[in-house]
Amino acid sequence: MAASAREFFEELAGRTAGGSERTRGLTASYRFDVDGAGSWRVDVDDGAVSVTESDAAADCVIGVSEDTLLGIVSGRQSPMGAFLMGRIRVDGDVGLAMRLRDLLA
Repeated sequence: MAASAREFFEELAGRTAGGSERTRGLTASYRFDVDGAGSWRVDVDDGAVSVTESDAAADCVIGVSEDTLLGIVSGRQSPMGAFLMGRIRVDGDVGLAMRLRDLLA
């Protein structure tokens, strides 16, 4: 389990190398603005994932605290629960945000 947002994003591309059945067919860009930690852009091209530290524009922008992000990726926090409590902000294509569990699982 990642100890920081930086560690999570550094490991993400390796964990999803070659894509997966869940993300196959998905082509989109995400930007995660993690409060106090930085911004990362995650590009998915037919399931293949690349990650760069960047605040470039994306199809879907997720704003979140580092604690909430780490809780979600560890399974301690429900993404939908965090969204409903206002702990996640979504700008852009909300439908893509719903596909995040496929990418982060």
